[in-house]
Amino acid sequence: MKTRNWIIAAVSLSLIVAAFLLLRTRPVEASSAEIKIDNFTFSPRTLVVRKGTRITWTNRDDIPHTIVENSRLFRSNVLDTGENFTFTPTQPGTYKYYCSIHPRMTAELMVR
Repeated sequence: MKTRNWIIAAVSLSLIVAAFLLLRTRPVEASSAEIKIDNFTFSPRTLVVRKGTRITWTNRDDIPHTIVENSRLFRSNVLDTGENFTFTPTQPGTYKYYCSIHPRMTAELMVR
């Protein structure tokens, strides 16, 4: 009986993890999406969207931040609390970005 319960628990956990991963990497179907900056973190850390989706980063932290794509495809000015930056990708790809003030703050935008 214990083995059967363990197998059921393992299968259930596997299904939950698979569903989470599927939903996490699914492109946003909306025409716009938001990334929040708070507590030295971009949230979500990975965002998957379709090309043409308007992405808005909003600084909800109490200190300034920036958004800089690694190859400089997009770059914001310094954003104070409550300020935002918008970018609309036109080409598919994975765009890694960071805060130039706090380089350990990293995230990525996946465009399909």
